[in-house]
Amino acid sequence: MDFETETGVENNTPRRNSTPLPRVSANADPADVGRILSEHGVVIIEGVLQPHVLSCLKAELRPWFARAQTGEGMFLGRGTKRFSALFAKSAMTKLLALDPLALALADNVLKTSGACESYELNLTQAIGIEPGEPAQLLHRDDDIWPIAHNGEVMLNTIWMLDDFTEENGATRLIPGSNKWPRTRAPEPGEAVFAEAPAGSLLVFLGSTLHGGSANRSAATRHGILLSYRAAWLAPTEKLLLSIPQDVARTLPPELQKLIGYQLHRPNLGWIECRDPIEWLNGDFKDIAPASDNLPEHFKALLEDVERNPQRHIGYLT
Repeated sequence: MDFETETGVENNTPRRNSTPLPRVSANADPADVGRILSEHGVVIIEGVLQPHVLSCLKAELRPWFARAQTGEGMFLGRGTKRFSALFAKSAMTKLLALDPLALALADNVLKTSGACESYELNLTQAIGIEPGEPAQLLHRDDDIWPIAHNGEVMLNTIWMLDDFTEENGATRLIPGSNKWPRTRAPEPGEAVFAEAPAGSLLVFLGSTLHGGSANRSAATRHGILLSYRAAWLAPTEKLLLSIPQDVARTLPPELQKLIGYQLHRPNLGWIECRDPIEWLNGDFKDIAPASDNLPEHFKALLEDVERNPQRHIGYLT
C-alpha cells in the first residue's frame, strides 16, 4: 500500500496548490520578513549561507551522517537519518543558531508577541532523507505541548545543506495554515514544496502545517533543523544534558542562554534561586543567596509596597 492511499489520499492526482511560498533575499529587512511570516506562516530566505560556510558545515557533519542510523517508525522515518546535540558535533552550527536574521525573527515571533520574556532552542537536529523514503504526515510542531495558547510559542528554521527540490524530498508546507482552526484538516494538494538552492533558510511557525516529502531522487537530501520555543515550555531536546558542560562553557554567552543556561522570570529554571548562567560560570557551586528574579512590573509593585505599605494592605494581611 502506498503512503497516499494509507493516509486517505486517493491515487488520482489531487489538484496542486499554485500559491508560491513567499521568498526574500538574505539582506531583506527583518521587520518585513516578520510581517510575511506572520501572514503566511512560512518564508524562504535565499543566499543566507556563504559557500565556504556551507562547505565547512557539510564537511563537519559528513562523518556524523555516516555514523547515524535511520529511524524506527513511520513519522520520523525509517529511511531518514537524524542526530542532535549539534554544538557538540559541529563548531559551525553555532553560527546558524546565532544568525542575526533568525534571532530577529525569533524576537519578533516569540518576544514581541508577548509569548515569553525569553526563548531557548527547542531542538537541534541534522536530517538526511534518503532515496526511497516516503512522505511524512503533515503536522504542526507546536502540538507537542498539550495546552491551549494564544499567539506563537515556537519558530522553526531549516538550513538547506543541499538544493531542496520536489524530487529529493523538500519540506512541504501549507501557507496560511497558521491561521486555520486546529480542527481544520488539510485537503489533498494544498501543500507547497519549499524548493530552494543550498544555502537557503526555510523559516516557519510552529503552527504551520508541514512535513518532509518523498525522496524520489538517487541522492540523500540534507538539512539542519533548529527550532526556538518560549523558555517556559519544556524542550524537545534536553540540551542541558546532551551538550557536555565543558563544551557549554566554550560557547558564546548568548548561545549558552539559548541552550538553557538562563532564567525565565519569575523563577523558572533556576539553580539555588539564581540564574543558572552564574552556576555555569562558577560564580557559586552548591549554595548561594536567593535572588527574587522578578519581572519589572512585579518588582515595581514590591518596591512601592516597601515605600507605602498601607496603600497595599490587602496584599499584606
